[in-house]
Amino acid sequence: MNAANTKKRVLDVLLITIGSALYALGFDLFLRPYDITGGGLSGLAMIVAELTGFNAIGTMSLIANIPLFLIGWKRLGRFFFLGSLLGMVTLSVFIDVFVFLPVVHTEPLLAGLFGGVIAGFGLGLVFLRGASTGGIDILARLARQRSRRFPIGKIMLAIDCVIVVLNGIVFEDVNKALYSAVALYIMSVVMDGVIYGRNDSGVFLIISEKYREIADEIDRKLDRGATLLPATGAYTNQPKTVILCAVKEAQVGQLQRLVTELDPEAFLIVQKAHQILGEGFGRYSDNSL
Repeated sequence: MNAANTKKRVLDVLLITIGSALYALGFDLFLRPYDITGGGLSGLAMIVAELTGFNAIGTMSLIANIPLFLIGWKRLGRFFFLGSLLGMVTLSVFIDVFVFLPVVHTEPLLAGLFGGVIAGFGLGLVFLRGASTGGIDILARLARQRSRRFPIGKIMLAIDCVIVVLNGIVFEDVNKALYSAVALYIMSVVMDGVIYGRNDSGVFLIISEKYREIADEIDRKLDRGATLLPATGAYTNQPKTVILCAVKEAQVGQLQRLVTELDPEAFLIVQKAHQILGEGFGRYSDNSL
């Protein structure tokens, strides 16, 4: 591994750890004291804690994540798996450590807003490095591999909505469910701002003999489509197949790693695209023409 790759790996570890710490801070200082859930396994663990009296939410999240990681370790890609494992472990530890910090006393609505901002910023940092904190993100990716009809984002949203409803039922307070919905929305907005702040995207041209395998993995692991373009080598006069693929900026690193892992000899051209319109990106509008 060269110096540039080492530096990048260190930055990955640093930002995933910082992001996990920020999520735990938002959760323990603002959301948890007011029984507000931000969704995910930590929110589900908070509900279980209310039912059982076992308040080690981080530990419960860690235990719940173990079977998901065991099922998905071969299907999620090496870097995503290792990065998510780091995010899951550090988040679980930070949640159980930060619970001893003084609680911020404020209005529940303000707690949901500020907790959502801090937690969303933390999650954004983790996702920006091509990883996750485990939980429903992994569950959604595994479910997506079985049914291609539903995007990962919609699967995650459906699971989070169920957790929010359960929050209101278990705590017997509709206001807590509504505050949880507000926190969840704020988290998603802030997280998207961190990941897609400039709304830039990357366009890849990939030339490889393993084009079919690479295209299948792009669909399976990145939830992105690809187009196969017929071409002819100018020097060899041999037929070639070129993969054309557009991804969000946060997925550029993931796609580069995916291609080089499958075919170290692949030829890649990466270009920045400041606007891509179509399914999975922006919508068409009169202003974009």
